[in-house]
Amino acid sequence: MQHSPLTLYNSLSRSLEPFQPLDPEKGARVYTCGPTVYNYQHIGNMRAFIFADTLGRVLRWKGYALSHVINITDVGHLTSDADAGEDKMERAAAAQARSIWEIAAHYTEAFKRDVERLNITPPMLWSVATDHIGEMIAFAKKIAPEHCYEIESGLYFDHTTVPDYGKLAGGQDDAGENRIDPVSGKRHPQDFAIWRKSPPGEQRQMEWDSPWGKGAPGWHLECSVMSIKYLGAPFDIHTGGIDHREIHHPNEIAQNQAWCGCSDSGAHFWMHNNFLVDRTGKMSKSKGGFTTLQVLIDAGVHPLAYRLMCISAHYRSELEFSPENLAAALTRLKRLVMTVTALKARAEGEGTAPAPWIKRLDEAVSDDLNTPRALPVLDELLAEKSLSPADRLAALAEFDAVLGLDLLGLDRNDLRVRPASAALTAEDIEARLAERKEARAAKDFARSDAIRDELAASGVEVMDGDPLGWDWRPTL
Repeated sequence: MQHSPLTLYNSLSRSLEPFQPLDPEKGARVYTCGPTVYNYQHIGNMRAFIFADTLGRVLRWKGYALSHVINITDVGHLTSDADAGEDKMERAAAAQARSIWEIAAHYTEAFKRDVERLNITPPMLWSVATDHIGEMIAFAKKIAPEHCYEIESGLYFDHTTVPDYGKLAGGQDDAGENRIDPVSGKRHPQDFAIWRKSPPGEQRQMEWDSPWGKGAPGWHLECSVMSIKYLGAPFDIHTGGIDHREIHHPNEIAQNQAWCGCSDSGAHFWMHNNFLVDRTGKMSKSKGGFTTLQVLIDAGVHPLAYRLMCISAHYRSELEFSPENLAAALTRLKRLVMTVTALKARAEGEGTAPAPWIKRLDEAVSDDLNTPRALPVLDELLAEKSLSPADRLAALAEFDAVLGLDLLGLDRNDLRVRPASAALTAEDIEARLAERKEARAAKDFARSDAIRDELAASGVEVMDGDPLGWDWRPTL
């Protein structure tokens, strides 16, 4: 089947543009801003990686070779996204009385575990910032003579030395400048650190010798260095959360322009997912009590319900997180899994994916990764009785290659995630439900009600009359 042309929204031009790899022989080269591993990632952070995975899945499904790099920031990111405050990694290590390397290893492992749980395809390369300090120093030495100046606190980039600084952010205004904390000696508020010197008399756990003194690289430097090293310049697509569009990515672009001595931004497309909004205010690590994927799992929610919730909205739209929205996604996932299970039981032999249905999927995701448009098509496909079960399953495999919900692998028991607070195992619950069924058959309704109440007290809701026939579910 001939695929529809892929159109993607480019934050740099603020418009939809047709996508073709800059170098067809190299395929699609994608760089994603990864986590700063000083804490667990909250579910808002993880939306960015679900978006990047959807992009990668669509590119691969359309036949492009994909080179995808995600960085791991283990140094350089301050508590302000500009150039003030404490180093996030140093602060976390001090607070937990652990080495900064232990902090980085622990939270990197936790992040990769969440990536696996969300069925996110690992990148070609996890690129770790501290593995590239020498290259960052070399990069800084190259751009310093024409674009940087040294002050007491370190080496800073003069943003006025490159063309169209801030174009990605839509231009700088007073409100934007107020987001940047003042640093003594900076020529302009928007100038940013390339190398931060260790303060006199202070020894950091992570610091290196440089031409500008002992210290550590600025946060923005690592992404320019690693993206160019592994993907070349220019490469095809740079992704990240919309919060990076205002400071971090404009600073990357400025560094890239200084390095190449040109007006090129480093990537052809700059793509950003919008915020996940939690009205309770629990989507910020700085406020504490933030919601992680593990929190959802501990509440009895399968992680792919969260993935489904994310792809039910367009990546460029704000998405509100609430228990109700999550519960609706879990119910929708259950319906899909039950339908697929029934089709598997009836399928005979190998099916063939009907071209009209694959064309509808292709048209949806070719429209700037429009997964909310693809999901209803999937629902229609699974309900289409004119197609054999085997053909519907064959088409489903194509949908799942793009949507990443693992519908051919999941079963009913997988979705019954035991809450961390649960006193009973799934086997215990099934045994109690069997007793209740016997009591109801014997018209011993007092006994039946007592078992239901005992299960409720243990965090299990008995679902009498549930149209899904689910029997029970963990209490969210």
